[in-house]
Amino acid sequence: MFELRRLRLLHELSLRGTIAEVAASLSYSPSTVSQQLALLEREAGVALLEPDGRRVRLTPQGRLLAEHAARALELDESARSALAGHAGWEPVRLAAMPTAAETIVPAALTLLAERAPELRVELAELPPEESLFELWARRFDLVIAEQYPGHTRERRDGVVHELLGEDPIRLVLPPAERPVPLHELRDRAWVMEPEGTAARQWAVQQCRAAGFDPDVRFDAADLTAHVRLIAAGHAVGMLPDLIWGDRELEVVLAPLPGDPVREVFTAIRAVSRSDGIRAVRGALADALASHRAAAS
Repeated sequence: MFELRRLRLLHELSLRGTIAEVAASLSYSPSTVSQQLALLEREAGVALLEPDGRRVRLTPQGRLLAEHAARALELDESARSALAGHAGWEPVRLAAMPTAAETIVPAALTLLAERAPELRVELAELPPEESLFELWARRFDLVIAEQYPGHTRERRDGVVHELLGEDPIRLVLPPAERPVPLHELRDRAWVMEPEGTAARQWAVQQCRAAGFDPDVRFDAADLTAHVRLIAAGHAVGMLPDLIWGDRELEVVLAPLPGDPVREVFTAIRAVSRSDGIRAVRGALADALASHRAAAS
């Protein structure tokens, strides 16, 4: 019989590509990963890995076994989910994009403290580009992510997306400025999220639709940095309403053409539908609805 933990290492290698990344993801040393994969090769009786420069890659037999490993891991997770209802709450590993981690997650945890006080929730703050991959790789059980109008997120096999709510996006201007249409900001310095993110691609397209390419002078993943740069008068930007939370506005908000909203959604693996995951998702939905009602 194959040892499930070793099958997981092979599956992780098929996803991440290097032994070093597998080791970092699972908090093992690279030598431990290599040793366990060597033992798996002995169990299989065929070569699973072959040299590829300074790295290794899966052989055709290795890729075949990795596909079976993915199914074995799904069956294991499905069995654990089925038994969890009879053994109390299973911990829920949650990954949330920064604006959700700073606003709706604390409110949801307060609700869960009343509804399911014995439920353990572990949180990591990650951008959607990373958290959705890690969900697929089984590092997390539930992810909060977003997608901008016209920029649908990739849907991987076995992962289910469900809309949590909508989050308006607005122009943000320095204090004491008057609200102006987007096209009047063609000569201003902009702050945006890093290149390659959906938020950056979407924001640049809004500017181009208004007739100009933005002068992106400031590049920051932390939206709090956006707020501070704008509040200090150094830039203008586009930000979702969730960024404000309970903070008092120090900036001026103006509408964007078409009053766009981004979709905030949760993602889970189809086989992991435990009571704990359902409870966390319900609390997140209620927390977002309360936030939107308070902002209205």
